[in-house]
Amino acid sequence: MPENNPSFSLGQLAELVGARVQGDADIRIGALNGLEFAEAGELTYILEKKQISQAETSRASAVIVPPDCALAGKPCLIASETAVAVARIHAWLLARPFMATGIHPTAVIGENCSIPEQVSIGPQVVLGNNVRLGEHVRLDAGVVLEDDVNIGDDTVLHAHVVVARGCSIGRRVILHAGVIIGSDGFGFATDSQGRHYKRPQVGTVRIDDDVDIGANTCVDRAAFGTTWIKQGVKIDNLVMVGHNVVIGEGAILVAQVGIAGSTTLGHHVVLGAQAGVAGHLHLGDGVMAAAKSGIHDNLANGAVVGGSPAIPARTWIKAAGVFSRLPKILKELRGLRKEMDALRKTPDEKA
Repeated sequence: MPENNPSFSLGQLAELVGARVQGDADIRIGALNGLEFAEAGELTYILEKKQISQAETSRASAVIVPPDCALAGKPCLIASETAVAVARIHAWLLARPFMATGIHPTAVIGENCSIPEQVSIGPQVVLGNNVRLGEHVRLDAGVVLEDDVNIGDDTVLHAHVVVARGCSIGRRVILHAGVIIGSDGFGFATDSQGRHYKRPQVGTVRIDDDVDIGANTCVDRAAFGTTWIKQGVKIDNLVMVGHNVVIGEGAILVAQVGIAGSTTLGHHVVLGAQAGVAGHLHLGDGVMAAAKSGIHDNLANGAVVGGSPAIPARTWIKAAGVFSRLPKILKELRGLRKEMDALRKTPDEKA
């Protein structure tokens, strides 16, 4: 643990997440680490009983545990929502004050931009005209903000993010490297000769507060109106969000999800890796789709689906189990057919 890291008492960390301390609440903690890597002065965690013996022999100074996993010989921070407590404490321990580095000399700034003093604009950043930046915004190397883009307070854009003209990004948003916000939606009209004519995409993209978007994800601008990512949405790497899509509050989209144009998602929808959603659909609140699901119909609130085309998850799990046995079932079926054919034969035929 670096000597210049700030440290906090176990009691302070417990107060942060509403947990209970068992043992010495004054132990100083400067970092959180995995169970097998933690050292003295660090906090680690377990999520289930089978890890108790490993936690008891860990070199960590204290352990975050679920209520039914308290340790006998080591200070514990007992949290009912253990994984949440781990995430919040880890983020807290890693947090550092914002460092306003100003504008790098290689940055290119357009006309009529609003840039407060408390910003960090890195090398080769390009700002178009009429760009508005909030307080404590960080733009890493190679970021491009086109004309009329608005960025909210405390937002971080990692290297080579592009936010196209007229799009707006909320507060405390994180866009990871290579994210493209506001590229043209995929819209073409095809004539009788098979020639494709581009349909102009003149809408915009709105991203609300506390959204996190993973590396190389693309969010297309609307054909008309707005593609909208609502508050608290978390999007993984390599996700494709089509034009005029609306994603409800708190949704989670895992890697390589694809959502076609004009589809809307309710709040707290979860789409597993490589799930695909057709266009002009509505997925209700709390819908969950397993990895590689192919969704072609509207889904009611709370639906849990899997497979392609997607069906109720319980049915899909049973069908998947049968699928692996189909060769054996086919062999048995052919055997039964032969037996039935033999039974159907008349005495003369059998003779």
